[in-house]
Amino acid sequence: MDVFSRTFLPAAAEAGLAVQTLSRHMPVFRRCVGSGDATILVTRCSRPDRPVTGDYLLLLTHRRLVVTQQTRLLHRLRLHLNTELRELSNVTWSPDPRLQSVELAATAIDGIRERFLIHTTHPKRVWQLDALLNHAFRTRLRTPRERIVATIGDKPAARPSVFRPAVAR
Repeated sequence: MDVFSRTFLPAAAEAGLAVQTLSRHMPVFRRCVGSGDATILVTRCSRPDRPVTGDYLLLLTHRRLVVTQQTRLLHRLRLHLNTELRELSNVTWSPDPRLQSVELAATAIDGIRERFLIHTTHPKRVWQLDALLNHAFRTRLRTPRERIVATIGDKPAARPSVFRPAVAR
């Protein structure tokens, strides 16, 4: 069993997701996530700006954020968001223990602001989600550093000496 499967199943069980739901979404997740990527969080979520568009399932790994959507009427699956964590910008989340929910918002690489509302069963679970999101987005991500290949005015790098085989006599 690979790392993804070993970590996905306990995370899904902790979220209380049904086996039928997992088996329906698993082929989509398998196409998006590598076998060596560990699962941090699997949970149902909704979109606060579009509450009637369908059910969403959010998968957060150490490298990727994948969100699938299931339509309400025909129960069709579609991939809503598939991105690497380092491609997300302006990631924020707001834990609200009174409403037992966490709102997660991030700007994708295409510039679209995505917002998801994660409901929990207990106020303590809100703080667990807060800690998981903090671990995923604040402690694991490093700020991108500029890669300087060359600057104008630098001396060219010394060329390696050319190898010339000795002539046999």
